[in-house]
Amino acid sequence: MHHHEYIKFKTRGEVDIVNITDQVAKVVRNSGIREGTVTVFAPGATAAISTIEYEPGLLEDFPDALERLFPKGLVYKHHLRWHDGNGHSHCRAAMLGPDITVPVIEGNLTLGTWQQIVFIELDNRPRDRKVVVQVIGE
Repeated sequence: MHHHEYIKFKTRGEVDIVNITDQVAKVVRNSGIREGTVTVFAPGATAAISTIEYEPGLLEDFPDALERLFPKGLVYKHHLRWHDGNGHSHCRAAMLGPDITVPVIEGNLTLGTWQQIVFIELDNRPRDRKVVVQVIGE
């Protein structure tokens, strides 16, 4: 059996980290699936899905870490080609990845105590986003 829904929201741009754990859990409940997996996928080349402890310190640390790994100020060939200033956004998204899969056991997400599912906006501007949540199991 499978079930899918979309989560829609607006972002502020440039490493806006949105906690979507409750919305994903709601999709799992709506599915009626008790045992299986849920995949959370971000369509688009400048967004990522991950898990994080969603707390103020890490919400500051995470963008700082991305800046150290993929600085905005470097010359990116993507920017030279398209002149949109988001070459760093594409590199960050590719390294973080567009999806995660979480086991569903007894109808619940099997996340750790301090683990939340997050959407990470990596584009350099606000966006309207739609995340695909698909639950597969029985």
